[in-house]
Amino acid sequence: METPSEENQDQWQDKRGCFECCIKCLGGVPYASLVATILCFSGVALFCGCGHVALTGTVTILETHFSKVTSDHAMLTEIIQLMQYVIYGIASFFFLYGIILLAEGFYTTSAVKELHSEFKTTICGRCISGMFVFLTYVLGVAWLGVFGFSAVPVFLFYNMWSTCAAMKFPMTNLTNIDSICVDVRQYGIIPWNATPGKACGSTLGDICNTNEFYLSYHLYIVACAGAGATVIALLIYMMATTYNFAVLKFKSREDCCTKF
Repeated sequence: METPSEENQDQWQDKRGCFECCIKCLGGVPYASLVATILCFSGVALFCGCGHVALTGTVTILETHFSKVTSDHAMLTEIIQLMQYVIYGIASFFFLYGIILLAEGFYTTSAVKELHSEFKTTICGRCISGMFVFLTYVLGVAWLGVFGFSAVPVFLFYNMWSTCAAMKFPMTNLTNIDSICVDVRQYGIIPWNATPGKACGSTLGDICNTNEFYLSYHLYIVACAGAGATVIALLIYMMATTYNFAVLKFKSREDCCTKF
C-alpha cells in the first residue's frame, strides 16, 4: 500500500507530465500563420463588407446628384455590380485559402516535426508547399494593386469633402460660393455629356451632408485599411510559407543523408 508521500509524488509527476505535454502542444502551434490568418480574415472582411456597401452608396450619389439620365451611367452601374460579385468571390476564396495555409503551417512547422519524430517528407508534399509559396507571392503582389486601387475612391471623396469644408471658412467669402464646384466627369466616372455632371455652391454642401456621402466616404477609408491589413497578412504568409518550404527541403536532405 502506497504511503501519502508516495501518492503525492505520483500526482506531482502526473501533473508535470500533463504540463510538459501542454507545453509541447503549444510549441507546435504555427503562431505566424495563426496571426496572419486572423489578420487576413479581418482585412478581407472589412474590405469586402465595407467596399460592397460603399459602392452601393456611390451609385446612389451619382444617380441622385450627378447623372440623372440612366443611359449616362448604365455602364458604370454594370461595372459596380460586377465588382460587387467579385467581392463575393474574393471573400469566399480567402476564407478557404486562409484555412488551407493555417493547416499547412500546422503540419510543416518545425515544432510539429519535433513532436512527431517519424515525420517524413515526400516529393508531393514539397511540391504542394512550393505551390503555396508561389501562389502567396502572386496574391501579395495582386493585393498591393488592390490596396492602391482602393485608395482612389478615398482620394476622390476626400477632394469633394475638402471642397465642402473650404466653403465654410471666412476666406471663401472673397469668392462667390456658387463658383466653387466639383465636376466628377473629369475623373472619367461618367461621360462628359452627363447632366448635370457637377455640383456647385450650396448644392455641393448639401451633398456632403447627406448620409450616403458620409457613410460611403468612411466605408471607403475602412475598406482601404482592410486591404492594407490583408497585404500585411500576405507578407506574413510569405515568410511563413517560405520558411516551411525551406524546412521541408532541409528535412528531405536530412532523410537522404541518413539513408544507408
